[in-house]
Amino acid sequence: MKEKHELQRSLGLIDATSLVAGSMIGSGIFLVTAAMARDVGSAAWILVIWLVTGLLTMSAALSYGELAGMMPNAGGQYVYIQRAYGKLISFLYGWTVFTVIQTGTIAAVAVAFSNYTAVFFPVLENKILTIGESFSFTNKQVLAMFIIALLTFINTKGIRSGKIIQVVFTSAKLIALFALITLGIYIGFHTNTFADNFANMWEAKKTVLEENGTLTITKLSGIALLGAMGATIINSLFSSDAWNNVTFIAGEIKDPKKNIPRSLFLGTFIVTIIYILANIAYLALLPLNGTPDGTVVQNGIMFASQDRVGAAAASAIVGNIGVLVMAALIMVSTFGCNIGLILSGGRLFYAMAKDGLFFRQAGELNNYDVPAKALWMQCLWACFLCLTGRYGDLLAYATFASLLFYILTIGGLFILRKKEPDAERPYKAFGYPVVPILYMVITGLICIDLVIYDTRNTGLGLFIVALGIPVYYLFMKKK
Repeated sequence: MKEKHELQRSLGLIDATSLVAGSMIGSGIFLVTAAMARDVGSAAWILVIWLVTGLLTMSAALSYGELAGMMPNAGGQYVYIQRAYGKLISFLYGWTVFTVIQTGTIAAVAVAFSNYTAVFFPVLENKILTIGESFSFTNKQVLAMFIIALLTFINTKGIRSGKIIQVVFTSAKLIALFALITLGIYIGFHTNTFADNFANMWEAKKTVLEENGTLTITKLSGIALLGAMGATIINSLFSSDAWNNVTFIAGEIKDPKKNIPRSLFLGTFIVTIIYILANIAYLALLPLNGTPDGTVVQNGIMFASQDRVGAAAASAIVGNIGVLVMAALIMVSTFGCNIGLILSGGRLFYAMAKDGLFFRQAGELNNYDVPAKALWMQCLWACFLCLTGRYGDLLAYATFASLLFYILTIGGLFILRKKEPDAERPYKAFGYPVVPILYMVITGLICIDLVIYDTRNTGLGLFIVALGIPVYYLFMKKK
């Protein structure tokens, strides 16, 4: 029997590009440079890491363009993996996306929104319930869950509602970021800060602030430097993630064979430029090293309070009100980021349900032609992660697995070129086979580096993936 409702192709190139850029820009760009500064302690190497991150992201996006052109269907990366490797591997990807990657990111972004809302409304810091020393339930978590539910509800009312909010909020945060970058570079270059930060720009060092307030500084070079860079690049890679979400909603994009590859390139290119310029602005406004016990500006990048580099940079531009300005910007950024994450995630689970590899109800469309039940399932699990407060750990475990799936997906290019040489390919991967191979090799080396330097989280990431194997056979048995 033919389904009464079907996905509507109502998103154009601008909408798709907005989703790519909006999903990528959350709160990471305003925070992670502090950790990177402590890990490598060099202005030049920090910019190199951000540049490498941008090039890796863009090369992956360009490679995905070929797969998107071949398979312009809802589910995106899940569909690509299934066609190249079969149902088990594609299910493990979808399982990891549902359990930690998508829902964990939604929870983390919602809590980031709540954290910065608390700057204006301190009552959100109040605790509602405390159990022992390890668990507390606060008003911030209530707000985070409310935001997830609100955005889910909006998305159930049709693709148009989510599209309008996505475009408006993405435009707003891009304009605000460009203002921060322009003012930051203009004001910063009228001081000596930038020159001081680049005086010994290639001298790398790892800095650790001990509990007693003393600093432990270790100079880095050779293999030690490469290891430190490979470990800290996870910060910038995570800040640049979620670009692939546009592939999940391929079933609702007009002329997807052309518009998805174009939006992947345009979105990742725009965000890469913004991220590099934002870090140049930070280095123009704030001392790289700073001091742990100074003023907001004196703390610099390395010792920014709670790693809020963006807030410190805004303070250097407009004074104390900069903290409020940056809090408002991050609220806009995270709100816009989550509307895209929630919109796209439900489509992947819808595709899985259609294959009998997820709850059957997730494969149903409502009267607005959207997979409302899949969206609410995603909402419930994301809210649970907010409730437990363990989403941060889950994200750390999943990042390694996410990188592995990126490698697998791009490896699917080579498999499908061999298996299906005559398949329609409206767009062919840029620089094939060199660019895809370089991506796989470099990202593979980063994964090896993470196994060495972060064995616990990488091991737990693989454990979460492996948990999906018995679940897969349960679905297959039921089917």
